[in-house]
Amino acid sequence: MEKKYTIAVVGALGLVGGEMIKTLEKRNFPVAQLRPLDIDSNAGKEITFKGKPIQVKEACKENFKGIDIAIFSAGATASTILAPQAVEMGAIVVDNSSAWRMNEECPLVVPEVNPQDLDWHKGIIANPNCSTIQMVVVLKPIHEVSKIKRVIVSTYQASAGAGMRGIEALYHESEEYLRTKEIQNSKVFPYQIGFNAIPHIDVFQAGGYTKEENKMIFETKKIMGSQDIQVTATCVRIPVAIGHSESVNVETESKITREQAQQILAKAPSVILQDDPDTNTYPMALYCEDVDETMVGRIREDSSLENGLNFWIVSNNVRKGAALNAVQIAETLIERKLV
Repeated sequence: MEKKYTIAVVGALGLVGGEMIKTLEKRNFPVAQLRPLDIDSNAGKEITFKGKPIQVKEACKENFKGIDIAIFSAGATASTILAPQAVEMGAIVVDNSSAWRMNEECPLVVPEVNPQDLDWHKGIIANPNCSTIQMVVVLKPIHEVSKIKRVIVSTYQASAGAGMRGIEALYHESEEYLRTKEIQNSKVFPYQIGFNAIPHIDVFQAGGYTKEENKMIFETKKIMGSQDIQVTATCVRIPVAIGHSESVNVETESKITREQAQQILAKAPSVILQDDPDTNTYPMALYCEDVDETMVGRIREDSSLENGLNFWIVSNNVRKGAALNAVQIAETLIERKLV
C-alpha cells in the first residue's frame, strides 16, 4: 500500500493556501490527514478537502505535532517564527515566503531544475519567488546545452502577486473608472493598478533596485547553482488578475539558434512551447489561469549579440509560481525518500 502523510497547510484561508489545498487534491497527493492552519481569529472556520469539511486550527507550535510535511503560505514574519517550531515538532517545512530563500542552510528548489538540493535540507525548504520559478524552468534546459552567462529580465506581474486583495483592488479600480472615469487608489499598491503599470514591486533597496528585483537576481544564481551567471531585473506590476509575463534576454557561451532553442524547449519538463509567428501563436496571461505548465514563445536570436536569445515567458503565478511548486517539492521529497 502507498504510504500516506499528515500534511499541514499554513495560511490555509489565503489565496495561495487555498490553491495549495486544491493542488494536493487535484494531484492526488498521498494525504492521510490534512490539517489546515491559519491565524487565531480564523480558527474554527472550515475548508473543504475531497468533499469533506475540515475545521481550521490556529497556526501554533502545538498544532504541528504529528505533521510530516508543513506547507507554508503565511508571510515571512509568521514563517520566521513558526517554521523552526514546526521542525522542532518533527515536520519538514516547505515555505513559500521570502524568509528562508537566501539562508545558506535552506535549499531553494524548483523540482524541474535542482531537485538534488533537497538532499541536504535541514528541515526547512524554501519555495522561490514566483517570477524566478517560471524563468528558471525555461533557463535550465538552455543552460544544459550552453552555459548561460547573462540574463536580462523585465517582468509584467499580475495583481494576484499581492494576494486576493491585489485582485480585488484591480477589479474595484477598473469598475470605478468605467463607471465614473475616476479612480481612488485602493492603497494596495503604491499607485492605482487599474489602467496603469507600476515599475515598483516591494520596497526599494540599495542601488535603486526593488526587493523583488533583487530576489530574481540572487535566487536565480542559487537555484541554477552558479554565481557566475550575471542577472539584472526590472519588475513591473500590471493590471492583469493572474499570470506573470516576462521578457527575458540571455547570453550563452556558445551560439544556440532559434530553431535549436525551440527544439530544446519543446522537450523540456513542465514547459509548453507556443511559438508560431505565422499564426500569431505566443503565450499570454489571458490563457494561463487553468494551466500548470510554464509557457514560452517569441523566441528570437538577439540581433545585437552573437550568442543571445530572447524569450517571452508566461506562467500562472498562483499555481506554478507558488502552490504547485510547493506541492511538487513535497512530492519530490517523497520520491527521493527524504520523508
